[in-house]
Amino acid sequence: MEIVKVKKLHPKAILPAYGSDGAAGADLYACLEETLAVNPGESVWVPTGIAMELPKGCAGLIYARSGLACKRGLAPANKVGVVDWDYRGEVIVVLHNHGSQTQYIGHGERIAQLLVTPVMIPSFLEAAELEQTCRDAGGFGSTGK
Repeated sequence: MEIVKVKKLHPKAILPAYGSDGAAGADLYACLEETLAVNPGESVWVPTGIAMELPKGCAGLIYARSGLACKRGLAPANKVGVVDWDYRGEVIVVLHNHGSQTQYIGHGERIAQLLVTPVMIPSFLEAAELEQTCRDAGGFGSTGK
């Protein structure tokens, strides 16, 4: 099992935790001094109070928590946040309210989930031609029926 070092930047911060043995993503928790209102159509920065040391060659991908997104309309504003392995600052989740009612976030609330995954860091080479495939340039629904 891989270890990710987590530094508490605030004494009330909560370390990421898995909700079940089979969970792919670890819950991230709000670290707030007071309740935060998120108005309809608004995006707010929600601190977690933690920094982490991800393994080299990995990234932390921040996804919505399904219950928060489906029931309350709150999801990461950038759809999927990316924490690079060399970032050592505070992990902050920018939540957007897609709903029609103001939502409130309190300290210790689960606000997103973090998936730590390996990533490729390829070099890019300009080419005059690309290998053809059966799909070729078909996109945007080209494989649907």
